Amino acid sequence: MDKLRHLTESQIRKALAEGKLSGLEGEGKPLPKRPGDALVDPGEAVGFRIMAEAGALPAEVKLKAALDQARADWQAASAPEDKKRLMKAIADMQLRYEIAREARQKFMR
Repeated sequence: MDKLRHLTESQIRKALAEGKLSGLEGEGKPLPKRPGDALVDPGEAVGFRIMAEAGALPAEVKLKAALDQARADWQAASAPEDKKRLMKAIADMQLRYEIAREARQKFMR
């Protein structure tokens, strides 16, 4: 891990010295708020962000977004039948999300 950190830092210093890190989109602006990144390994968060910007989100990320939306919908629902329907959908999405996440983790090992 230290070798990777050292390599990364040296590449950043080289890019700074060559002026490759100036004039980039978003320079001088605060980083966007990404509260979900707090629960994800920083390396994975960067990878997910790069894939999202390229329009190639993995199933795990799409499922997480759908799961977050379903939970918000459940919170907003007031009718018992709506809450029951949404809870069933949340349970299904949670299972599919965990399967996708576990598959990615096994692949990365």
